[in-house]
Amino acid sequence: MSLSFDPKALAELAALLNKTGLSEIELEEGGRKVRLARILAPVAVPVAAAPVTVAAPAAASAPVAAAPAADPAKHPGTVKSPMVGVAYLSAEPGTPPYVSVGQKVEAGATLLLIEAMKTFNQIKAPRGGTITQILVASGSPVEFDEPLLIIE
Repeated sequence: MSLSFDPKALAELAALLNKTGLSEIELEEGGRKVRLARILAPVAVPVAAAPVTVAAPAAASAPVAAAPAADPAKHPGTVKSPMVGVAYLSAEPGTPPYVSVGQKVEAGATLLLIEAMKTFNQIKAPRGGTITQILVASGSPVEFDEPLLIIE
């Protein structure tokens, strides 16, 4: 099934997002639904990373604390959120996280979950390497394209 939308109407909705400061708009009319989300600058990401250092091993404090100096969105090993939702670092509360700082992962390994519309989506490693930073706290909301963690 192919849906078409008026590009001018979409541009007007995008302008409304910027004008009002909203992060997303969702409209439904006549069985058709459109959702636009504004990508927010990752300035708040290092602030959200602070709780992760409490749950992570003490050795992980230094790499996470260094995050504000560099823009994680520009790092070549950054894994970004493919959707808007809530990030969870483990499968259930009280269970160990999928990954931790310093851990080696293989391509395709589950890194974390993002809950969107009551569905838990596995975020997989795009490549193998070592987890050097975890930029989100478990249970925190994430935006589309927001940096989640860094694999080097």
